[in-house]
Amino acid sequence: MSNSTVWDATKHPNRLLSGNNVLIFCLLFAALVFVFLLNIGIGSIKISLPDVASIIIHRIRNDSVNSVIVWDIRLPRSLAAVTGGAAIAVAGLMLQTFFRNPIVDSYVLGVSSGSTLFMALIMLGGFTLGISTLSPFFMFFGAFLGALIVTAAILLFACKVRSAVTLLVIGLMIGYLCSAATGLFTTFADNEKVKGFMMWSMGSFAGFTWEQVKLLTFLGVPFLFLSLAVSKPLNAFMLGEDYAKSMGVNIKFFRIFIIFVASLLTAIVTAFAGPIAFVGMAVPHIARLTLRTSDNRFLMPATILFGGIITSLCDLVARTILAPSELTISTVTSFFGVPIVIWLLMNRRTVL
Repeated sequence: MSNSTVWDATKHPNRLLSGNNVLIFCLLFAALVFVFLLNIGIGSIKISLPDVASIIIHRIRNDSVNSVIVWDIRLPRSLAAVTGGAAIAVAGLMLQTFFRNPIVDSYVLGVSSGSTLFMALIMLGGFTLGISTLSPFFMFFGAFLGALIVTAAILLFACKVRSAVTLLVIGLMIGYLCSAATGLFTTFADNEKVKGFMMWSMGSFAGFTWEQVKLLTFLGVPFLFLSLAVSKPLNAFMLGEDYAKSMGVNIKFFRIFIIFVASLLTAIVTAFAGPIAFVGMAVPHIARLTLRTSDNRFLMPATILFGGIITSLCDLVARTILAPSELTISTVTSFFGVPIVIWLLMNRRTVL
């Protein structure tokens, strides 16, 4: 990657956590709690925030309308949006730092395209393994398997090539190949099947059950903690592989680890909710601009909080702005993310 195409992460000096940043983290956490409760309370049937908090804190589970709405519909969906948004955002931050490029996110490596291809095999191609009624977990297994296969291919190439740019291009090519194969299935499928597949491919947190939320949390939260653990090596890597090596970072292992964790964070969310656009690309920049630092020790937790907040807000807009119809979440995140990416491209501080 030439100097003209490298994002210079060192333009914002790393700093110790100041009093202002402590205040920012407190405000972000408060905002996350508020948006989380707001997402549960707003809908076709409005529930006041004190009632939402009371139902959750006191574990009120009865046959009342409010209790059923909170526990069976909105709470699992809201938890999924927070966890999924945090995972996608962190994956984007890790890859932007790894490739030192401001417009990279987890989807450029083809992970999302792999999930989409396997979902096309199931929904359009009829590869159901003899199962007459497809359960959500079978759909999850198909999408997750596609993501894992692409991740394994990327890891294999990561062991063979030394250039991050080469690895990035390989990921793009794998994504294009998967998209081309998906296009073949779409061309010859029934219109009804194509409509259902297209809705899935735009992403949605609708219909999450507690079983799915538990699995998403069980798989996603450990990888979020793993991402926090590599903040310091990521800081060293921003100054180049030679510098990171001088600081004791095992470059080969570190490259594989970053690709693995970022890909699986993406795969977990994509398998459950479908592809979600622009969150992984835009949210890390919002965290950088807010904290005015490139220190990943602070950016990682800030990105987790921003990811949960912004994805929850986008999910709220998706299901309420045209109610009773519901937009796909990628429709909303695209309207949110595109202006940010264009601004970054036009901003002189971002070198591409």
